[in-house]
Amino acid sequence: MRILVVDDEAPARKRLLRLLTMIPDVLVVGEADNGEAAVDAIADLQPDVVLLDIRMPRLDGFGVVATLNADMPLTIICTAYDEYALEAFDARAIDYVLKPVQAERLALSLERARALMTGNASTRQRGMRAVASIVETAAGYLPRLLLHDGPRAILIPVERIDHIRANRNHCDVYVGPQTFRLRRTLTSLEARLDPKHFLRINKSDIVRLDAVAEIQPWSHGDYRVLLRAGKVLSWSRRFRAAATE
Repeated sequence: MRILVVDDEAPARKRLLRLLTMIPDVLVVGEADNGEAAVDAIADLQPDVVLLDIRMPRLDGFGVVATLNADMPLTIICTAYDEYALEAFDARAIDYVLKPVQAERLALSLERARALMTGNASTRQRGMRAVASIVETAAGYLPRLLLHDGPRAILIPVERIDHIRANRNHCDVYVGPQTFRLRRTLTSLEARLDPKHFLRINKSDIVRLDAVAEIQPWSHGDYRVLLRAGKVLSWSRRFRAAATE
């Protein structure tokens, strides 16, 4: 497996290079310390996999992906920032690894890449098909969300989600008795959830329709929404009118 390491911080590149020496069948074909250099290196070296940082000078990681588009190899995002996870999967990265990168986590990511590279199809075609099945539906809606539970990040199918509530600079996502965090605004998330299955009922709440047990008329044109999990929410008159337009 031919790998290119892209990171503007020398210590981070050094750590990745050291970890890669511990993984069999890996050949590091080059390094790049900014996005523009990464674009040139990918074109020249034709790596199978790129370990790609996001925040870099001149051209960031997403800019590298956008520049190369269909010519982008399998991509593993390696970053210190967890708030870009959805954007990374939108860009069809095959994995999202937080710094400081751990040996076992890196090995798992490369095993995923290796699995995508097997068979008769080209590496790029295999990667694009596999990742598309993970992160987007035919209509462009998200079938899964990358949610945070303390230090853990977990991909959860949206059909398991009961309710999403805005909470300052993040959203709380309720999955049965568990609550996860998602660093995304409710409005941006609403646009990526299938309206056949999810409904925004007020300025703070989105519910999955199959999680609703009952809807009751309330006061001043509002309704009460009773979820199967026991929560009682308010469906405001303004949002109800918008939903029926």
